[in-house]
Amino acid sequence: MFFRTLAAICWAAGSVSAQSLNQQVVALEVLPGWRSADGTHVAALKIDLAPGWKTYWRAPGDAGIPPMIDWSRSDNLKGMMPIWPTPEVFSQNGMNSVGYQTDLILPIVLTPQDSGQPIDLKGEMQIGICKDICVPAELNFDLALPASRSRDNAITAALASQPIPARKAGVGRVSCAVSLTEDGLAIEARIAMPSTGAQEYAVIETADPEVWVAESDTHRQGNILTVRTQMIHMEGGAFALDRSGIRVTVLGSDRAVDIQGCPAD
Repeated sequence: MFFRTLAAICWAAGSVSAQSLNQQVVALEVLPGWRSADGTHVAALKIDLAPGWKTYWRAPGDAGIPPMIDWSRSDNLKGMMPIWPTPEVFSQNGMNSVGYQTDLILPIVLTPQDSGQPIDLKGEMQIGICKDICVPAELNFDLALPASRSRDNAITAALASQPIPARKAGVGRVSCAVSLTEDGLAIEARIAMPSTGAQEYAVIETADPEVWVAESDTHRQGNILTVRTQMIHMEGGAFALDRSGIRVTVLGSDRAVDIQGCPAD
């Protein structure tokens, strides 16, 4: 469980270093966005990084640190959903990680309790930032979001850069074979889909945050992409796998594709 262990060590040991680096390396700004016709509010968290630094995607890989967002101090907020733009794959010291260089605009779709009133968005975001070293950064945000409908081009561009849904990417049959291992489960996904580019890297996620997923082995033969990985529950032992909650993101050199759900063969 290297990825979970690495994250825990970095959060615990790096707080002093992060505080001294934060002002020089990373800054967070809330882009207030707009209120949609359905009553939801589209805003964004804009993270600016110094040159050469990077941060991580929601599934950062074995060498990355997962981002964490706390919205609990917000007012007039019933629910939220981040919309992650397509990340890059980085290779360093023989390990891969998934994330962003220089900056990140992370759109968030917010559901207010009262759609006619402003949302007081207040909380903190904890991220890993890396260059020659990796340290955690804790970024606070506090902004009242008015119930206006003035669109932001930067947020719109970030929304457009998310991976393409499977149905729009020409994905055909998707199936997953699952088998028991000594520590958990092995999973093999077979996906009928056109190539996403010369370099393809696939990430498998589950809906259960307590399940750790290892880095995948990705192989293509013709129109079939095969993705293999292993899953281990953080508490050890057996666990139930919700196939509808399996998510496969294929990151290619030409485009990225988001595939949700993986039924049995």
